[in-house]
Formats: sequence, structure tokens, C-alpha cells
Amino acid sequence: MTTHRLVATSAMGLEGIVADEVKKLGYETKTENGKVYFDGDERAIARANMWLRVADRVKIIAGDFRATTFDQLFEQTKAIPWEKYLSVDAAFPVQGKSVKSILFSVPDCQAIVKKAIAERLKLAHKRIGFLDESGATFKIEVSILKDVVKLSIDTSGVGLHKRGYRLSQGEAPLKETLAAALVYVSKWNPNRPFVDPFCGSGTIAIEAAMIGQNLAPGYNRSFISEDWPWMPKKIWEEVRLEAEEAANYDQHLDITGSDLDPRMIEIAKNNAIEAGFADLIQFKQRQLKDFTTTSTDGVMIGNPPYGERIGEVEVIEEMIDDMGRIMDTHPTWSVYMLSSMPEFETLYGRRATKKRKLFNGFIETNYYQYWGRKLPRE
Repeated sequence: MTTHRLVATSAMGLEGIVADEVKKLGYETKTENGKVYFDGDERAIARANMWLRVADRVKIIAGDFRATTFDQLFEQTKAIPWEKYLSVDAAFPVQGKSVKSILFSVPDCQAIVKKAIAERLKLAHKRIGFLDESGATFKIEVSILKDVVKLSIDTSGVGLHKRGYRLSQGEAPLKETLAAALVYVSKWNPNRPFVDPFCGSGTIAIEAAMIGQNLAPGYNRSFISEDWPWMPKKIWEEVRLEAEEAANYDQHLDITGSDLDPRMIEIAKNNAIEAGFADLIQFKQRQLKDFTTTSTDGVMIGNPPYGERIGEVEVIEEMIDDMGRIMDTHPTWSVYMLSSMPEFETLYGRRATKKRKLFNGFIETNYYQYWGRKLPRE
């Protein structure tokens, strides 16, 4: 087993949650904007991919250095022992990005890194001529920020938000990773009622159910690093077995999702069936103003429509006003809403207990948190 420098990437504003998740797996972390660094072996790679709910990807840092010329980029890339990771027949597509750096031409940087890695592999494996790249795929990224180059290898493949249950979605779907983060921030636990009154395709409710039953988000999907020669299949088998044993399928859940659009309710139901929650999540067509409950100490989490078309804003404003009045009659419930509406608190009728700035894709939003009144202990 080899210790690798690893990084879990995340959306801006979610680094702290990802760091908490990594620490829960037993690894020490260092956090930067959009990145959580930690050291770990092959088992750590498998476990991080299997269990991180909020991270976008898990990558290996192959090397980092300062470069202001293409010669420096080539030579320092070539100096990295790529043969530790890539077999002689490895396929290694190179993607890149450059921000505030002298080497600003991304296509040129990608081509130079590709050539340098190829030269290193040919030298290490005593090969002449072209490499056929017919083997396992290793996605390389060259990232340059203020002339500091980071070269990484993606261990995840398809982004970690792809859990495998979303068969269909609406026009503006919430990423599964962000949905999981919304539940995480709420500190909801499976002994409390849970409602999403704007459920759309059901993502927040399904992520809550996965958290409630402690299901690993990566259990029903594959990862690019599973095909790597030096990642033992036995480790993946053991990590999947651990995930299966950790799952609490008997945990009762009181989770409801509702939406005004009957088409979205059908989509949500189908996604829930795919996720294995056919009988555990209740989806119903309902306007928010018709919400009623006799339960106490519940959690309401939602992502109300943002109102991008003429006439929609007024409808959404009325909806938020209705929600504030209705939830005032349920003081033990906590309400968490992700919204881009600048006047959300005014419309809701009171200031949030706490706000957190988050990005839903490229849309800047606030996560408005209204903490419910605590019930007296029995």
C-alpha cells in the first residue's frame, strides 16, 4: 500500500462539510477554496469515493511546481514518476485550466503535459515510438493558478454527484451533492419528520433517505480507478462490503416530498424507486399553502423556484409569504430554504436564525435557516 496526496474537490462554500466528511473517515485535512487535501492509501481512495456525499471528485496530486515557461512545464512534468501510476499502455487524456498565469494557453499546456508524460513513460518502460494507450484510463488535469502548476489524476471518473438513481429530472435540477449538503447543514436525523415542499425530481428527499439509513452514496455506481492495475479489486470488494454492513435498512423514515406539478411527482416517484425507497418516501401533488401536519420537531428543507420568467416572481413571493405564515403555526419545526430571492426574509416575515451563502451552479443563493423551538426533554 502506498500513501498518496489526495484532494477532494467541492463547490464553493461546501469545503467545510467535505472536510468534516473526510475527517469522519479518519483522515487529517487541509482546506483551500474548493479543495480538501488529505493523505491516504489505496483503501482511502476507495472509501472516499464510496462515502463522500458532498465532494465533487477525489483526485491524486501527482506533483506541483512553479512554471513560467513551456520548457519548465515540460521538464518538471517529465520529472514526476508517472510510471508509479500509469502502465505502459495507459490511456491518459489531459484536461487543463489556467488562471492569472503567464502560461495562459490551455491547449498548449495540455499538449506539453501530454508529451512530457509520454516521454517519461517511454523512458521508464524502455519503449520507442508511440504508446498505444489501449489500457486503463487515467484522466490527468493540469491546473495553473498564479504560475503554480498542479498535476492531478482523477480517481472518480463520472462526478460523485452521479449516484445512479436519477432516471429523469426537471428543468433546473439540484445537484445531489448540494442536496446532501442542505440536509447535512440542517442536522436532521431519521427520528424527525422531514418535508420538502418543492421536491421537483425528489433529490433532497432521496438524499435525506440515504443519510437516514446510512447508505453509502457511491454504493450503486462504479469509479474509473476500479480499472487501474494497482488498485486491488479486493479493496473495492471490502469497501463495498463495509458499506453494505453499515447500512441500516430497518431504520423507519418519515419523509414527504410535494410539488405543484404532477409530472414532477411521477419523476420523483420513479427516482425514489430506482434508489430503493419506493415505500419509504411519500410523494404527493400539493400546493405549499395546503401543507398541514400534526407532527412536531420536524424539518422542512426546500429549493423554491427562482422565478426567471415574467410573472413568476410574484407567484413565488406569494408562496414564500404563505410559507412564513404557515410555519409560524408550527413553532417546533425548523425550516431551511435555498433561495436567490434577495427579499426572502422580508417575504417570509422574519429574519433567519442563520444564513449561509452557497452557489447552485453559477447562481448565488442564500441558505436561510429558521431553527424551531426545542421541545422540553421528557
